[in-house]
Amino acid sequence: MRLATYNVEWFDSLFDESGALLVDDGWSARHDITRAQQIEALGIVFTAMDADAVMIIEAPDGNSRRDTTRSLKSFAAVFDLRTREVLTGFVNDTQQEIALLYDPAVLSARHDPAGERGPAQGDGGAPRFDGVFRIDLDIDATEDKVVFSKPPLEVEAVTAKGNVLRLIGAHLKSKAPHGAQTRDQIMRLGIANRRKQLAQAIWLRRRVAAHLEAGDSVIVMGDLNDGPGLDEYEHLFGRSSVEIVLGDGGPRLFDPHAIQALNAKLGAQPTTARFYISGEQRYLQAMLDYIMVSPDLVARGPKWHIWHPFDDPVCWETPELRQALLTASDHFPVTLDIDI
Repeated sequence: MRLATYNVEWFDSLFDESGALLVDDGWSARHDITRAQQIEALGIVFTAMDADAVMIIEAPDGNSRRDTTRSLKSFAAVFDLRTREVLTGFVNDTQQEIALLYDPAVLSARHDPAGERGPAQGDGGAPRFDGVFRIDLDIDATEDKVVFSKPPLEVEAVTAKGNVLRLIGAHLKSKAPHGAQTRDQIMRLGIANRRKQLAQAIWLRRRVAAHLEAGDSVIVMGDLNDGPGLDEYEHLFGRSSVEIVLGDGGPRLFDPHAIQALNAKLGAQPTTARFYISGEQRYLQAMLDYIMVSPDLVARGPKWHIWHPFDDPVCWETPELRQALLTASDHFPVTLDIDI
């Protein structure tokens, strides 16, 4: 089985309100790329991956006028993808949903959120991801209330062999310091936003820990937008979101790219995203996208793969795929091949 996680930059802008693809020469939300170009590139990438299930980060919007499922099914039909069924969870108001696009002949899937509804629990608790998490973020003896702008998608998936997997699609992101004007305001808001992101990571880790304690097979997939060297305030905090979700006590999750990045320091590390820094006229590469698995799944000998247009030999030596990866998104897919 091949599982994938893929952050598709502004996927939503490629559809009209009926869910049909806008295959035209209008500009996409990507710089200097038309909608037709991005759509064609995505078709090439999804076809080349040939995954059995793709956790799509920044999936098309879902609201009173637009429907994530309708849009993704339209996309799958246009490119005749095996992954033709769609699962969504709690919608959000960011125009960037989290959705699972999967092949129903290979697995079944249902949204299965854990945690209690209603009032948030105190220390040690992990409420449902559409709820409120209480935690003291700044050690002032006062509980702060934390919510997810993009609630993680919790999936109970059953493979054709009858194995049950707990998939959690996540997009943890520290907001930019919007509204701040002075250097001190930018610093205060930046630190506060990073604290919130780390609190969300703790919330997610508590859910993971509960599944691990229950003996579940767990896979956390998505964009954690955090890691070594990515934040000027990281020295103020003991751990990154990546380290928190992996865990440091009891059963740990494993992702070889995460371990390599955390151990690299000044050495080379893998990357899954490429952004243009206009002020510096250069590209920044970063490790943001992960597939973290529980110890029982590590024992099955899974293989991880980053579809990087420059670092992966096959992608580099296939010009059509190489260009498609650069055109489709500022992130590159990560896949996991596992016999399950």
